[in-house]
Amino acid sequence: MALSSVVAPHSWNTPPPPDKIVIDVVNAIGTGCPTGTSAVAVSQDNTAFTVTYSAYTALVGVGAGPLDPRKNCQIGLRVHVPQGFTYGIAQADYRGFAHLERGATGLERANYYFQGNSPTAFVQHPLTGPFEDDWHFTDSTEVGAIAFKPCGEERNLNINTELRAASGTSDPKKTTSYVTMDSTDGSITTTYHFAWLTCP
Repeated sequence: MALSSVVAPHSWNTPPPPDKIVIDVVNAIGTGCPTGTSAVAVSQDNTAFTVTYSAYTALVGVGAGPLDPRKNCQIGLRVHVPQGFTYGIAQADYRGFAHLERGATGLERANYYFQGNSPTAFVQHPLTGPFEDDWHFTDSTEVGAIAFKPCGEERNLNINTELRAASGTSDPKKTTSYVTMDSTDGSITTTYHFAWLTCP
């Protein structure tokens, strides 16, 4: 659902603004991102930003506590864009590593929304053991469905992520399975370059 009703299709061809984009982390809340364990960086060409995590692991089995099988994080970002521009998120890439014993399962899911608007539906990506490798999931939004921050309004971009690990048919008394996330790449572009808009 688009956040701005004044968007004209021809304006979707806007290239990224040339001036530097600054992103402030307003808050980071959740068991997956304790204070000081997440950071944000903007790409030099203003087409993407990356959120990195250093303590985001869902764990089940030997060594796991009662709250470890499910971890979550909500990060509130204030994206400072040059005057005359607004933005939407066209694609999000999530990366991490997982070790899942045979019979165990993992899950990564995420959504995002602008402050004051309804969240998008969660997009879920399951993992099935046995698995021991890096994982990479991409959530893409159809061009006509990209939600843009309303022009002239300061609204935080909220990114919700969640990791889960479940023992399934594996033996949690003898084995350990986990899913960890190390980065979230929020792409503010698509192959059609439709995610920047000029404001009237």
